[in-house]
Amino acid sequence: MRLERFYKRAVEVGIANDLRDEEEIRRILDDEQEKFKDLKEDDKRFYDPDRLFNHFADSRVLFGDLDASVKKIMIGIDIEVGEILLAHLLNKEKDARVDLILSHHPMGLAAAQLYDVMKLQAKLLAKYGVTISVAEQLMEKRIGEIERRLMPVNHAREVDVARILGIPLMCLHTPADNCVTNCLTKLFEKEKPAKLKDLLKLLKAIPEYERAAKLQVPAKIVSGAESNSCGKIYVDMTGGTEGSKDIFDKIAAGGVSTLVGMHFTEEHLANAKKANLNVVVAGHISSDVLGLNLLLDEIEKEEKLEFVSVGGFERIRR
Repeated sequence: MRLERFYKRAVEVGIANDLRDEEEIRRILDDEQEKFKDLKEDDKRFYDPDRLFNHFADSRVLFGDLDASVKKIMIGIDIEVGEILLAHLLNKEKDARVDLILSHHPMGLAAAQLYDVMKLQAKLLAKYGVTISVAEQLMEKRIGEIERRLMPVNHAREVDVARILGIPLMCLHTPADNCVTNCLTKLFEKEKPAKLKDLLKLLKAIPEYERAAKLQVPAKIVSGAESNSCGKIYVDMTGGTEGSKDIFDKIAAGGVSTLVGMHFTEEHLANAKKANLNVVVAGHISSDVLGLNLLLDEIEKEEKLEFVSVGGFERIRR
């Protein structure tokens, strides 16, 4: 599979699993086209052209020839300089050669633009009964915080090493997070767990969460008790990073009783408890592994690929 096809197919899968409707995504892309047309020629030098077809700003090919053939991929939830050097060592062995390094968590210009995908969260909150104006204003504040937090980060470290060693490098973040969010949302809608203990049982039956439990990082109730009723469940696993810490009372007012997420800061959790919400931490790395596996399952319908799993990842096919 050509690198360009792998990349664009991943974006397609991310869109197919987006909880926003196709019309809204098309509108986002159309607005981007208009924005690009209105730019002065000098400003176009600084524009990220991938935004014209890929609105997931945290997912990019960071280095590599798009015409390159991809058969074996080194893949990790996190890829750092050590993993890139490992790929370089493997590439000295004829039978172990790696064609592409794939990270889930963003780096390079994709990390610099992480805040941009957080706009997705406001639309999801609106689906769960939060007034859209409230959701957008609270998220706007949080997006600004994350943008400023990312500004001083040295984004290019890993990309520089991959470039020097000549190994293609990319990251896929929100497309994979959309897959796990969509998967669990549909699972809970279908199975309708009555109690939190029933919800945990559903999670533990999923291979990625079962694996995490064996590694002593199981899904866990951090607010509420096993006997608590689930009520309406909101799966909070996409949109870049955690949203506003001030949104939880609005979520509860919208009729949600249970939050299922990858992780929550102590401040976010304290506010969720004040809103009397049940909170289940499904697991960060385990949820990321599930999302990537679901994404790769769809890509591999076109062509079977080989994987070298590092950085917390394990390829589990369905």
